[in-house]
Amino acid sequence: MPAPATQPDGDMPDGDMTESVAGRIARALSQRIISGALAPGTPVRQDHLATEFRASHVPVREAFRSLEASGLLVSEPRRGVRVAALDPAAILEVTEMRASLEMLALRHASDKLRDGDFGAAAAAITRGEASGDIMVWEQANRDFHRAIIGPCRLPRLLRAIDDLHQASARFLYATWKDLDWQPRSDQEHREILAALKQGNVARAEQRLTRHITDAGSALIARLRAKQP
Repeated sequence: MPAPATQPDGDMPDGDMTESVAGRIARALSQRIISGALAPGTPVRQDHLATEFRASHVPVREAFRSLEASGLLVSEPRRGVRVAALDPAAILEVTEMRASLEMLALRHASDKLRDGDFGAAAAAITRGEASGDIMVWEQANRDFHRAIIGPCRLPRLLRAIDDLHQASARFLYATWKDLDWQPRSDQEHREILAALKQGNVARAEQRLTRHITDAGSALIARLRAKQP
């Protein structure tokens, strides 16, 4: 979990300070939610965060809006802001959006991929395979996907995909102990990378889409099985 802020932000202008602190608060909260340190339904108090980060309520509210847009927080009348529930319907939405958007990004990136991108993707696979730590593996997974779609040069699209990966990470952390998640995913990464190296973009797009949708289906099934 990121450490709380211990120093005021000095003499930065109000607008810059608000943006900087809001981003820091959003990052800290997102990591706590994704890792499970903040469980679904946990109230998130504006005044507590303002005290922790030595900030006014303005950047806290901005952080809340950002995390609500990412699906990590919900604001409920008379109940305030809470950590969003783990909802199978939300996993399906995130999965379908990721499959569509990452295929679009890969289509735009495929003719721009270079040896360095292939090397970064291969290194991410190796890091994931070498670790039994879910948090290390999940970051390696993100690194692999970013390596093959990053060259698309579509920054808005990549930001949307980053948000979806953040939501996917939360679902993964909630269910990974019950899934045989690592060997199959790593093998699928290798198949996608091999297709790209061979110039078979259609095959790579097909494998990427199936890779994302199959993982989402497994998470949904596991989450439903765990619900009372």
